[in-house]
Amino acid sequence: MVDVETTGLAPGRHHRVVEVAIVRLDERGRVIDEWCTLVNPQRDLGPQHIHGVRAADARKAPVFGDIAGEVARMLNGRVLAGHNVSFDARFLQAEYSRLGIDLPFTDMPSLCTMRWADSFLDTAARTLSACCAAAGIELEHTHSALHDARAAAELLGAYLRWAGVPVPWEDILRGAAGWPWPDLASGDVRPVQRGQRYHDERHFLAKLVDLLPRVTQPPRADEYLAVLDRALLDRHVSACEQDELLETARSLGLGLAEVLSLHRGYLMELGKAAWADHVVTDEEAADLDLVAALLGLGGDDVAQALAPQSQVRLTAGDAVVFTGQMREPREVWEQRAAASGLVVGPGVSKKRTRLVVAADPDTMSGKAAKARSFGIPVVSEDSFAGMLAGLGQGD
Repeated sequence: MVDVETTGLAPGRHHRVVEVAIVRLDERGRVIDEWCTLVNPQRDLGPQHIHGVRAADARKAPVFGDIAGEVARMLNGRVLAGHNVSFDARFLQAEYSRLGIDLPFTDMPSLCTMRWADSFLDTAARTLSACCAAAGIELEHTHSALHDARAAAELLGAYLRWAGVPVPWEDILRGAAGWPWPDLASGDVRPVQRGQRYHDERHFLAKLVDLLPRVTQPPRADEYLAVLDRALLDRHVSACEQDELLETARSLGLGLAEVLSLHRGYLMELGKAAWADHVVTDEEAADLDLVAALLGLGGDDVAQALAPQSQVRLTAGDAVVFTGQMREPREVWEQRAAASGLVVGPGVSKKRTRLVVAADPDTMSGKAAKARSFGIPVVSEDSFAGMLAGLGQGD
């Protein structure tokens, strides 16, 4: 399992690797060993507020040429795996190319835990944090190469357990075993680790991104959108980042019309996620307006994304689930729901549950967590009361 942190989004724009981590697994998904180091990119570090690498640490780190042999040694004969692994592959390929070494990482047999999520997880989301949450895996720190690689390794280990024998990627395993690797000298280079405490800032947009569903068409759309997720984490897309996104799209075979369509779909899904609790705050609306501008979209696109139609609308026969200690007894709410023609369920079902009503919409209850993994809205008592009124039978 490999993960890299970088100075930007596109290696073709002269962006570099600033941290690389490799976690190796055996055939049963058990960790054999791990290796990680910061890398001196010999340029500015880019979005330090996201990846958290300090110049004081990176300046003491080896350059990529110093670790190229060790990276190749650890990956030789193994399946290149990662979460949105095409991103890591493009950067590794570019780093070796700068050294005059032709290592076509983008053509190697590879496994992507994002692509395989549909086969093993009850979540439509694509981010590593959302997939780990659905699999019951703790992701301690995001945007740390080692922590991301460890989490993705656990995710792949879970896939292996659930897949049984034979695994559905036997052809990839055979291809990796026979892949030709150059014989590179592996010097005695001491890895350099981060010298500061990790700090994760999970603002509104980052939380919404965890709720966004996967997009399978056009092909490789998800790989582009995962890079877009990274670009938007700080709610700012510079002119250089816009060029990097276009280069990323070209490298994935996506045309301008397809990219604009993906941007509009992305904004619509952000709007749906913002409406998940039945309320869009001023901060959420302002952020969506900003994202639209960054994506080159207009006011009409924002209005459509934030239209009231995006709200949850209940109809008779919909199943609802209650969780938490509410202001009024739960039995009262259940009676009101039943009187309105709704079905009160004891637990959350991906296929049947339309809505979860919680004393606190941010609750960490098991029912709420399961609902979020399925993309089912979790709303407050007051929001639910408004929905009942919309059915014409509220108090």
